[in-house]
Amino acid sequence: MKSILIVEDDITYGMMLKTWLGKKGFQVASVSSIARAQKHLETEGADLILSDLRLPDKDGIDLLKWLGEQGLSIPLIMMTSYADIQSAVQAMKLGASDYVAKPVNPDELLKKISEAVKQPAASPRQAPSFGKGESTHQKNAGGTPSSDYLEGESDAAKQLYNYVRLVAPTTMSVLINGASGTGKEYVAHRIHQLSKRAGQPFVAIDCGSIPKELAASEFFGHVKGSFTGALTDKTGAFVAANGGTIFLDEIGNLSYEVQIQLLRALQERKIRPVGSNKEITVDVRLVSATNEDLEQAIEKGTFRQDLFHRINEFTLRMPELKDRREDILLFANFFLDQANRELDKQLIGFDDAASRALLEYHWPGNLRQMKNVVRRATLLAQNQLITLKELTELQQITHPHVGLPLRNEEAEKHQIIEALRQTGNNKSRAAQLLGIDRKTLYNKLKLYEIES
Repeated sequence: MKSILIVEDDITYGMMLKTWLGKKGFQVASVSSIARAQKHLETEGADLILSDLRLPDKDGIDLLKWLGEQGLSIPLIMMTSYADIQSAVQAMKLGASDYVAKPVNPDELLKKISEAVKQPAASPRQAPSFGKGESTHQKNAGGTPSSDYLEGESDAAKQLYNYVRLVAPTTMSVLINGASGTGKEYVAHRIHQLSKRAGQPFVAIDCGSIPKELAASEFFGHVKGSFTGALTDKTGAFVAANGGTIFLDEIGNLSYEVQIQLLRALQERKIRPVGSNKEITVDVRLVSATNEDLEQAIEKGTFRQDLFHRINEFTLRMPELKDRREDILLFANFFLDQANRELDKQLIGFDDAASRALLEYHWPGNLRQMKNVVRRATLLAQNQLITLKELTELQQITHPHVGLPLRNEEAEKHQIIEALRQTGNNKSRAAQLLGIDRKTLYNKLKLYEIES
């Protein structure tokens, strides 16, 4: 029987967790402070620690540091509020096995506990890094950490990647629909990595950057002398991707003539290089992406309906960054670690004001914009933490869904209290009065420690 130590100063909540985990077959003890946790671990030990981040004497990060100093390799899962995700990320870097947001989802917690007790705890030097995509649940098909992308923890992200894992092993053509900068090519790569073609080529083409007269050559290749400038034979993308996956980004930009040629290649699985009489049999998995409404393009006569049905056997819709707010600080730290490596810096995170700015900004350019913002801030930062001063694009910003100013905290807190008073503590009506959604209101109640 595995033993779990709960470190939680909310006695009622700690007892609830203790009772529930006991029913799941664990031997559970509960303490309400770091000092008591240390004493318990010295005398009784534990197979896993489930610790709140904020505690009366110290915080969960202090407990992590103490474990390292004592040489105790006990996996620790941090429990944190939504507003403290930045600290949870730092905890992961110090060696925490994982974190879980309050209010805790029972199934998610049980899964994380099961994963944590099956593997040794990371030491601070070997700590998982969001900047390297190495959270305990970001694995590629081979079981090794994915180094170039972070899936995220929001409901929108989980739904997206559940669909990715469902469709990847099939032969279905996939259309990825989403705004610019949302990570469509990363998802296409992920589909390829999880497919049966993972060991074969992945070839990406930006259809928006190909001149109409050269598109056929890019797709199918050409023979020397077939047109002016064809000085040598060229292998097209379909032949280069043979056996693997071809990714056509912004497919809606293709001319009508090229769409006809593409449809024929997909239907017959044969291509003919420009200027050649020979047909070449190809076997490719097609993944396409667009930020346009192709059904509207069909109505306008600019996109072929038969091609649309050929490329759209399964549709994935990319959520915008503003709709996956739980992921914002995760991606910010992910891009920070990338920027640290590129710029040879050693920044450790964002201060509180910068974290709030990142959360409240509406991110019209999505992940691509965030990556550029964080990279520039990393270059400008003079200390270990990025401050609002370095996030020049985000200063004095009001989120479009939040009718509250970002930087006047006392006024914001007063507005929330007043809205609750006017609505008789009805949070749904108070959120409407403030011009924010209910989830945002709950987060701000926690942030400003406003009691109901």
